[in-house]
Amino acid sequence: MPMSTATKKQKIQLNRRGFLRVSATAAGGLLVSLYLDRPSLAQEGAGNQPQRPPAKAYPPDAFVNIKPDGTIHITVNRLEFGQGVHTALPMILADELDADWSQVVSELAPAADIYRDPVFGIQMVGGSGSIAHSYQQYRELGAKTRAMLVAAAAALWNVSADQLRTEASKVYGPAGKSATYAELASAAAHLPVPATVKLKNASEFRLVGKKIKRLDSRPKCDGSLKFGLDLQQPGMKVAIVAHPPVFAARVKDFDDKEARKLAGVRDVFEIPLAKGSGVAVVADKFWIAKQARDLLKINWDATGLDRADSSQLRENYKQLARTEGKVAKTVGDVKSIESTAPANLIVAEYEFPYLPHAPMEPLNTTIRFDGDSAEAWAGSQFQTFDQMAIAQVLGLKPEKVTFHTEMAGGGFGRRAVPDSHVQREAAVIAKRFRGTPVKLIWTREDDIRGGYYRPMHAHRVQVAIGADGFPSAWRHVIVGQSIMAGTPFAMMMKDGIDPTTVEGVADTNYNLPNFHVSVHNPTINVPVLWWRSVGNTHTAYVMETLIEELAARAKMDPIAYRRKLLKPDAKKLRAALDLMDTKSAAWRRRLPAGHAVGFALHEAFGTGVACAVDVSIKNERPRIHRVTIALDCGVAVNPLTIESQFQAGVGFGVSQLMAKGEITLKDGRVEQRNFDGYVPPYIMDAPVTVDVHIVPSTEAPTGCGEPPVPVISPAVVNALTKLTGKRYRSLPLVEV
Repeated sequence: MPMSTATKKQKIQLNRRGFLRVSATAAGGLLVSLYLDRPSLAQEGAGNQPQRPPAKAYPPDAFVNIKPDGTIHITVNRLEFGQGVHTALPMILADELDADWSQVVSELAPAADIYRDPVFGIQMVGGSGSIAHSYQQYRELGAKTRAMLVAAAAALWNVSADQLRTEASKVYGPAGKSATYAELASAAAHLPVPATVKLKNASEFRLVGKKIKRLDSRPKCDGSLKFGLDLQQPGMKVAIVAHPPVFAARVKDFDDKEARKLAGVRDVFEIPLAKGSGVAVVADKFWIAKQARDLLKINWDATGLDRADSSQLRENYKQLARTEGKVAKTVGDVKSIESTAPANLIVAEYEFPYLPHAPMEPLNTTIRFDGDSAEAWAGSQFQTFDQMAIAQVLGLKPEKVTFHTEMAGGGFGRRAVPDSHVQREAAVIAKRFRGTPVKLIWTREDDIRGGYYRPMHAHRVQVAIGADGFPSAWRHVIVGQSIMAGTPFAMMMKDGIDPTTVEGVADTNYNLPNFHVSVHNPTINVPVLWWRSVGNTHTAYVMETLIEELAARAKMDPIAYRRKLLKPDAKKLRAALDLMDTKSAAWRRRLPAGHAVGFALHEAFGTGVACAVDVSIKNERPRIHRVTIALDCGVAVNPLTIESQFQAGVGFGVSQLMAKGEITLKDGRVEQRNFDGYVPPYIMDAPVTVDVHIVPSTEAPTGCGEPPVPVISPAVVNALTKLTGKRYRSLPLVEV
């Protein structure tokens, strides 16, 4: 996902003006909205601009709706796709509100300016920022709503507010007086919003920091919760698109005679894509549309297009890595490494493939175009971009597109696409079917072959080793496509360097003298995108396998080696490492024969993570018996959800190790088509046990969705090295 650790460290100028608006509902409830007036994303950081845009008029959508029946509806300004914000954000607000948790209802926000991320100025989920960015925001919303309810009770009873207390959605006063929030809501709606409020101390939290069961668990388990793919609308049609086999190719001509013979096929026509063109099939049902697409005979024109080939790219990247690229970081005497004796020099070359996201729920978007307005339904990580893209295609203003955020079955970055290509396709098709809802579905094959992968990378690292066994110089070259270039996020690049390529290396928490990092970002005809934990997926692997190798050469305990090498200010990593050491010590002392332990330590999205694994080899594949993870993420809003995120994140990270866990191209065409060619982890590949331990903290919360992914792969191969004596410089692990 975008806006990861390296990117967040860049200064972004924001015009922060937040205020609350309160209104009484027709039914007598209380609506509380938080309004944020800030420059658009394209203008953030542009401090030299003399004028800022005028304040916008925002629609009266609410974050808090206290209804007459006592239920408190809290709107979540994010997409829920498994990470748990549907529960965690309401917990934060409800805690400051002193709400009765059993009466809290969580709802996903539609696309609207008031729901934009308080830091990045667009409505989005990414960079593990949902809780980190909205923690203060939701606390203040809860506290100010509570203050207004208390003020309403004080006026009703003619007492001062400091004589009142709140608990479980009630205000209690002197002489046994009490009133529910629902009873006070209408009166509170007519009171001024307090300019400032006192927030709770951590010791006063009743929900934050507690293991709270997720609000969406039961409906997900019993099947009653509906995802975007489940959406049904009266008269709805289903669309599928035939995409070019070579990225950006165009339709030369096509024969749809056989496709149109199928009953239920409504239309077949060429559509423009983000790059190139395709052929859309619209039918009454999905299966009819898919069968019709299979019957199409399309001639494609790929004239002048680069035809990517994985074998050739690997060789090209390898050669590029042997040359200096654009300098991302330099410290000390960068030429000192050139005089290092070969015996004291490690030269390591690494290779990483393209990776698909493959979320469980295939990509989909439903749109109904009514001429002067439209309605859209999608599980989107980028509501602002997707709403704007639909409006642009339909010739509407964004506010004329009602955009519903649907529950999504995973994403891992795949639903955060700057060019909104799925939504654009859906809008082009819907425009042809005015007044009729049309659901565009990308099949699993479309997704696996459709691009927008984690970029392919190569690393070349030279490490000079001093007499004490620690690095005396480090030269590092990274090669890989830029994710940000050519997107609205290119403004975050500095000196032409994509920070998502070098994060995890250029900003390392290890004290590396004479340190030099450079990068090449070649342009390849393969669409790329952030993949859960972004650049850390490959940089952590390189750093942590090399650190383990250096510890072995120094004949030092790998935990002690890391402690000594860490910078003094790497407090989160030290805390996580110490906790992991303590929690894993017992089982590490009792390793059975044929087992080995591997370690990894990495900070991403502001969260320090330490990992220890127990690994053996079974049927020529790694068997992960146990994983102990410790993390320092600041305030742990919902430890139960964090535990789930880290357990699942470890499983996701294992996908990098799978023998068939890669995307390859030949003559510009993707060779894999489904889970038969790209094979994700199965039960036998997943860790048997994952225990998660959280460092106690009252610091501001940091990310949890992405930080577990980078550590598992290097930890596993570090253990494998002890079992086999091999160094694993390339992923996936085709052979152990």
